[in-house]
Amino acid sequence: MGVNPGQTLSWGEGLPEGRYLDREESWLRFNQRVLELAEDPTLPLLERVRFLAIFATNLDEFFMVRVAGLARRMATGLAVKSASGRRPREVLERTAEVAGELMQRHAAVFHEQILPALAAEGIQILRWEELSRTEQERLHRLFREEIYPVLTPLAVDSAHPFPYISGRSLNLAVIVRDPDTEASMFARVKVPPLLPRFIEASPDRFTPLEDVIAAHLGQLFVGMEVVEHHVFRVTRNQDLEIDEDISEGLLQALERELLRRRFGPVVRLEVEETISPEVLEMLTEELGVDERQIYKIRGPLHLGGLHAIADLDRPELKYPPFVPSKEAVPIDADIFAAIREREVLIHHPYDSFTTTVQRLIEDAAADPHVLAIKQTLYRTSGDSPIVDALIDAAEAGKQVVVVVELKARFDERANIEWARKLEQAGCHVVYGFVGLKTHCKLSLVVRQDPDGTLRRYCHIGTGNYNPKTARQYEDLGLLTADPEVGEDVSTLFNHLTGYSRQTSYNRLLVAPRSLRSGLVMRIEREIDHHRAGRPAHIRIKCNGLVDEVIIDALYQASRAGVPVDIWVRGICALRPGVPGLSDNIRVRSVLGRFLEHSRVFAFEDGGEPEVWIGSADLMHRNLDRRVEALVRVTDKAHRAELVRLLDLAMDEGTASWWLGPDGEWTRHQYAGTGEPGSRGEPLRDIQRHLMKTRRWRTVDG
Repeated sequence: MGVNPGQTLSWGEGLPEGRYLDREESWLRFNQRVLELAEDPTLPLLERVRFLAIFATNLDEFFMVRVAGLARRMATGLAVKSASGRRPREVLERTAEVAGELMQRHAAVFHEQILPALAAEGIQILRWEELSRTEQERLHRLFREEIYPVLTPLAVDSAHPFPYISGRSLNLAVIVRDPDTEASMFARVKVPPLLPRFIEASPDRFTPLEDVIAAHLGQLFVGMEVVEHHVFRVTRNQDLEIDEDISEGLLQALERELLRRRFGPVVRLEVEETISPEVLEMLTEELGVDERQIYKIRGPLHLGGLHAIADLDRPELKYPPFVPSKEAVPIDADIFAAIREREVLIHHPYDSFTTTVQRLIEDAAADPHVLAIKQTLYRTSGDSPIVDALIDAAEAGKQVVVVVELKARFDERANIEWARKLEQAGCHVVYGFVGLKTHCKLSLVVRQDPDGTLRRYCHIGTGNYNPKTARQYEDLGLLTADPEVGEDVSTLFNHLTGYSRQTSYNRLLVAPRSLRSGLVMRIEREIDHHRAGRPAHIRIKCNGLVDEVIIDALYQASRAGVPVDIWVRGICALRPGVPGLSDNIRVRSVLGRFLEHSRVFAFEDGGEPEVWIGSADLMHRNLDRRVEALVRVTDKAHRAELVRLLDLAMDEGTASWWLGPDGEWTRHQYAGTGEPGSRGEPLRDIQRHLMKTRRWRTVDG
């Protein structure tokens, strides 16, 4: 009993209104979970500092993209009610309210918890007036030699218009008075972004860069009286709008848009709570913001700069070192022979990226039997060994095809540079489709093996080809020489580089044509199994769940009695535990040392589980506007391993956050003792558990 794309729209029939959570608020609740890690006294101190910085940078991106996009649609009259039923203005108002509460909480954590804890460990972040005279004298010299030369104070008067304030820049709003005329004037001083966010006044004693500048304003406005100064920061719309006219080079269009992006409208104004009403009024008027876009918080602003403090060389205040396992493909084994023998399931960061995925591409580049390499690149590192290997392969005369996604958000400029570098080396570089992002994670190596057979070796993954993030992101990948997968991946690359319109594959589900309908068909099949008395269970791990068709199908599965377990890192618009709608759905979230990034879809299928891994989240952009790929895992031991992983995350003995029907997340960190307010033993940390057990795993599972 299958379903085709035309049938999926009927899944919502008979389901109640208000069944979706608001996606914007759900994202803010995800960032709240990040903040709760910063608040957790059981975590190493500098890791808590890191989570404070991550919260801040996450929120920057949320305003630059989500809030800015909504405001833009409202301004152009294109905004409609959200799936949650909220009007656009209601979404913006609720977003501003929740974001404001979280920003206040973020500042409170920094001042009331993190600063005292750092001080207890001999690390201090101090304001200028708290520094010793010796430290201030040292910073006087530093200011003259390294800071003063790069400052440009900009006055505002009849001859000098209000300056452009770039997005995410930190600024000083300064009021100066002419002692001769008593006339007051406004000036703006930009805090240089290339200098350290926190200046080291003496070993392990730091002060914000803007404090150092503020203490020397007299040197910038010689002969004037500095009346007052205040720190402010703006966030601008930085989502890309590109007309992908096929008559124009996408690379050139993107470069122009990157320049325009700096000048997007302001969507947030952050000011220190001590700012005077007069200066705030001027900023509000000149920047064109309204009250809902203004956030008064306790300084210092821009705590994303705390990454530098988290990077201090204090290993006793960080997570203990972790060395990934190299057992997935033994070092002394020929990687092609190992993959020919059996498929290899790899789980980063517990399994080494360097000795598996990176090694495959590097060995392929150096192997005289390899004829061609095809690769997708969405995000990669600044000094990418993957890109270097592809260049080496091209220079060695191999055919190298690279599908580079230029529109990978906030990595656009880096990807432009990689594209040009690859082209110069002789690689065939293509940019995918007009209107679609190429987000799938694919490698294909074509090799003439010693036995004369032309074989295709493939990697299909859930994460980017980035050796740095592979040590921080949890991801899965499959190394295989299966002819069916090789045929599928070859066909998909032909689709990406040519004009193939293939829609059916042997072991792949591919968006935007077959992925949503393929998943919905399998959800419906679980309903059929349950009704027939056969084992049925749906298990999903993803980063985001927003797509209404998928959510409605899961609701129908729950109503039919099928257990549904969802492990989601970020946004979830599904309401679990609603009587008569989602009684059989549980939603869990795990945040910790590693960023949970893999996507897994497991269907019990009557007792012989069908399991898929790949690049796609359950969001409109992934299913409709991206090229995504899932691969079916066929090895029985691999399938069992993935099902065990999903069950372990959902186990009540595992620490996680649980989503309630009202959209609130509750952290379950300790075993209950039955006493109100009491707590028992810490629950299992799934990442720590995998670090301990994965190291001894062999390729036989």
